[in-house]
Amino acid sequence: MPEYKIIMPSKPRIVMEEGNKGVFEIDGLYPGYGHTLGNSLRRIILSSLPGASITSVKIDGISHEFSTMEGIKEDVIVIILNLKRIRFKMFSDEPQIATLSIKGPKEVKASDIKTSGQVEVLNGDQHIAEVTGKVNLNIELKIEKGLGFIPKEIIQKEKVDIGTIAVDAIFTPIRRVAYEVENMRVGDKTNHNRLRISIETDGTLTPREAMTESITIMINQLKAIIDFKEPEEEVVAEYNNKEAKEKEGEKKDDFSDVLKTRTDTLDLSTRTLNALTAANIRTLGGLARKKREDLLEVEGIGEKGISEIKKVLSKFGLNLKE
Repeated sequence: MPEYKIIMPSKPRIVMEEGNKGVFEIDGLYPGYGHTLGNSLRRIILSSLPGASITSVKIDGISHEFSTMEGIKEDVIVIILNLKRIRFKMFSDEPQIATLSIKGPKEVKASDIKTSGQVEVLNGDQHIAEVTGKVNLNIELKIEKGLGFIPKEIIQKEKVDIGTIAVDAIFTPIRRVAYEVENMRVGDKTNHNRLRISIETDGTLTPREAMTESITIMINQLKAIIDFKEPEEEVVAEYNNKEAKEKEGEKKDDFSDVLKTRTDTLDLSTRTLNALTAANIRTLGGLARKKREDLLEVEGIGEKGISEIKKVLSKFGLNLKE
């Protein structure tokens, strides 16, 4: 009798893990699943793991990035490029301000940056600039948490103070990720797959953490789409006043339309909207189905974001799930 069951693969096995580099293998994958799983995990690892990056720079006496500074070897563009290479580890979801105040002559490195207790500089040896004269170099840096890559044009659209230079934000903590698939024997069959994934991080998290978190993200995404549509009665979202409750039967269709309202049309900040989109929460109904604790687990949403979401929901007579 021919087999019709798809066997389960092995759990990931550590082949090598040294510093910020790691190689992992998953054995016994059904034929063809090696590429299916490998490509999906690679995309998640590259785009969906949170990291910290400089999003804007303010340099005393400089109004735009095409300026030059007397007594400093590098021009502003080169300094910004060097700043973008600095990797940070953040312990807070809120934006942080770091400062750099140097009196020359001196070689300026990332270790000279003064940060709060919520930010740690990982590559302190990174060169920033060389102050050749007896001049002062004062820089203010805004550091934020985020996902993937956000070009400076998008950051510039948000409120930026005069004299502040928006910077391309490279949030991803991954330097390189690759996968390869080879055939292996399972029982009397030789066409099952072995998946090997190689990961190199920037040091803000270990390769094992990157692998584990990417698998968790994939599982959560698949869980969210197991059912084609959740019954509306499962949406624990109530009108806030008795009058609306009494008319609920008459306005059932209207209420259904309200729940389908897309989050990108709501009055939400860019940070909150990006966080919800990354968590695949795209409608008002999907938002109302979430508990406060669920939203706090979403990367990029803190107490401030919860208050913002509650305020928006209240405009539609809705609450978060209790």
